[in-house]
Amino acid sequence: MPVATIAPPSDIRRISLNGRELILVGTAHISQESVETVRRVIAAESPDHVCVELDAQRYQALTDPNRWRSLNIIEVIRKGQGPFLLVSLALTSFQKRMGLQTGVKPGAELAAAAEEAQQRGIGFSLVDREIRVTLLRAWRKTGFWKRLNLMATLLAGMFEDQKLDEAELAKLRQTDTLSAMLEEMGTLLPTVKTILVDERDTFMADRIRQAPGQKVVAVVGAAHLPGIERQLFIPADPLHLAEIASIPPKAPWSGLLQWIIPGLVIAAFIAGFFVGDWSRLTDAAVAWVLLTGGLCALGTALALGHPLTILAGFLAAPLTTLHPALGAGMVTAVVQAFLVAPTVADLEKVSEDVATPRGWWRNRVIRVLLVFFFSSLGASAGMLIALRWVVGLV
Repeated sequence: MPVATIAPPSDIRRISLNGRELILVGTAHISQESVETVRRVIAAESPDHVCVELDAQRYQALTDPNRWRSLNIIEVIRKGQGPFLLVSLALTSFQKRMGLQTGVKPGAELAAAAEEAQQRGIGFSLVDREIRVTLLRAWRKTGFWKRLNLMATLLAGMFEDQKLDEAELAKLRQTDTLSAMLEEMGTLLPTVKTILVDERDTFMADRIRQAPGQKVVAVVGAAHLPGIERQLFIPADPLHLAEIASIPPKAPWSGLLQWIIPGLVIAAFIAGFFVGDWSRLTDAAVAWVLLTGGLCALGTALALGHPLTILAGFLAAPLTTLHPALGAGMVTAVVQAFLVAPTVADLEKVSEDVATPRGWWRNRVIRVLLVFFFSSLGASAGMLIALRWVVGLV
């Protein structure tokens, strides 16, 4: 077993592990004090290597202000990556609005760690798990009702007006406060807390352990300090590490479920054809078209979609809801992107516009995603309501 000595609890933890010195720096992601602390620690310690709580995508987001220029929104929708991009923007929006109150860009201290290492000729590595893997694991390992809870929380965070100053951020960095917050999160959404925090603690601890050099500085969010510190002294389990680094397959029932409702609807119409009368069958068809098409069109309108996009949603939803490989949101998003094509200015201002509710609807790139989300939600709601109506009429 490794011999360890740990300094008293604080935002900076010194750990001696198998003759190596590991210095963990806990930060708040929107704090100027954290930016200064990170630079000061790296300058004073002159480590052999620096580890940063980022993955490649988040690092690019922090260091490349022009990354949105290459975004092909139609290709994103076509590949089914719309929900992932929308969730990423919702998370960015929440952090960015808090950062605007302190004048610090979210994640500035992580970018500062990488920049300081580069300026001093020190090697650095990005030790966090890929954000896409984290989000997909959280989604696929969460039950249906918990997913709704998680989605509602993310959407509410887009519009929440939370006031924070540096004094409150200082309190937020205290381990006991963060531990209490995570305990509460673990009670409400235990699976999500495990994936967002615990698994990443294990993943990052292993990457920090493997970092080269005798002295390593690791810059991580303060919420991860206790978990990473604990995991550093637990022998690595290759099978567990491989599992938490992978995207879990879709539940076996999910593929079947997407065929059940269309199958029930088609079966109901067939039954109506043989045992019902034509007037009731016509009523059922009209009910299906009006509910699926009407609610899809309403969702599109709420997203301020183009009038022709609203019409496309009304026409597409009755058909797409009967075919698992298609989606009303894909149709409306592509139509919206063609009719109200995002400009270079829209692409350049995505990061800025996500900070305000008005910006979400003003920016043409983000509005395409809103059209996708709200039209999909409307079509799904219409399908569930219409199914009961159709079965009853037939």
